[in-house]
Amino acid sequence: MIDKFLRMFPLLLRRGLPQGGLRRDLWVSTADAATYSVMVGCGETYIPAFALALGLGPVAAGMLVSVPIFAGALFQLVTPLAVRWLGTNRGWVIACTVVQSLSFVPLVFWALRGKAQLAELLVAASVYWAAGMAGAPAWNTWMGTLVPERMRTNYFAQRNRLGQFCIFLGFVVGGLTLQAGETHGLTLLAFAVLFTAAGVCRLVSTLFLAACSEPDQRSTVATANGVAAAQQDEPPPPTQIRQLRNAISTMIVSPSGALVVYLCSLSFAAQFSGPYFTPYMLRESHFSYSAFMLVSATSFLVKGLVLPSLGRLGSRIGSLGLLWIGGLSTIPLSLLWLPSTNISYLIGVQIVAGTCWASYELAVVLLFFEAVPHRERTGVITAYNLGLAVATLAGAGAGGIVLRMLGEDRNAYCTVFALSSLLRLATVPLLLRVRSAKH
Repeated sequence: MIDKFLRMFPLLLRRGLPQGGLRRDLWVSTADAATYSVMVGCGETYIPAFALALGLGPVAAGMLVSVPIFAGALFQLVTPLAVRWLGTNRGWVIACTVVQSLSFVPLVFWALRGKAQLAELLVAASVYWAAGMAGAPAWNTWMGTLVPERMRTNYFAQRNRLGQFCIFLGFVVGGLTLQAGETHGLTLLAFAVLFTAAGVCRLVSTLFLAACSEPDQRSTVATANGVAAAQQDEPPPPTQIRQLRNAISTMIVSPSGALVVYLCSLSFAAQFSGPYFTPYMLRESHFSYSAFMLVSATSFLVKGLVLPSLGRLGSRIGSLGLLWIGGLSTIPLSLLWLPSTNISYLIGVQIVAGTCWASYELAVVLLFFEAVPHRERTGVITAYNLGLAVATLAGAGAGGIVLRMLGEDRNAYCTVFALSSLLRLATVPLLLRVRSAKH
């Protein structure tokens, strides 16, 4: 039944798409990335700023970045069961994206009402992240069967490039909207407009996902649940906890284990300071929304500009080489915020940061295809998302404790940013253990 619905859902959309199976699928997948990224730019990235506009403090804004991600990582454990029940990775991904789009509805309501409690914001943000993260393992398994190996480096580089440009577009439009709203005393109404646009963009991206096919559906669904394709007489698959335990056991003795440990450790170090850049700019440095938008958007724009070059570089030096460039270059980034709050200087910092993180993020995407066998990918990514969420929550929590203990003034922010760089430096021995292994 679900598959019949999904076949009917995108009929009108399909008529305007390029002909040819793989070409059309890659086209609609790219269109999904574009509309999804606009949602991130004008919606997700402004949730901490929304909390500050409602009168909540910097630690509360940091909690909105970390706690929902942890909730989402726990909820994603239902993904293998849901995929098995629906009989399709695509169906589960689409269901998750619909829920994610609807998660903006309460944010719009609270913006129009003019008030919200931290607990309310945490619930809405947790639904947003739970829907996004629950769909991620199934999406990775789906895309792993859709995109041929020979095309992955260039395709994902170009796809990520477009995504960064669209995040930039959404973020710029968001900043200009908020600046106009602040000028006319309608800041919260401007937030309502942004969150409405974000929800609509996610619904449009859902249409594109529904138009994308799922090759060898029985095989990918079986893979997502950790069982061999076409072996229908085997006993039922293990519980979600057993699957997670099995994935972790497999990771311990495989290249994917060292990769996941390093990525989670670097995430802890980065999130020690990451959630507090927005409060630092808007509260401590008293940036206007337009100045905040200009500085923050620079990183998104630079990522889009450098990704083609990074894709070509990755083809020559390999994904592991890209990871080394990205991992090492991100170490001093938080320290670069300390010398000055001059807008021109910070734009320069963001140019460097965008290049560094683009290399890191592209390497991560590619290494999950290279270091993780297809049959293990969903389980490993599920375990990775859970570990990443724990690291994000722990890092943001530790940074928030330090910030609160030191008085939430400029010196406190400087201490948090400096400690973050030291923690990133401490991950280098873990990077030495990462290996790429194509299967």
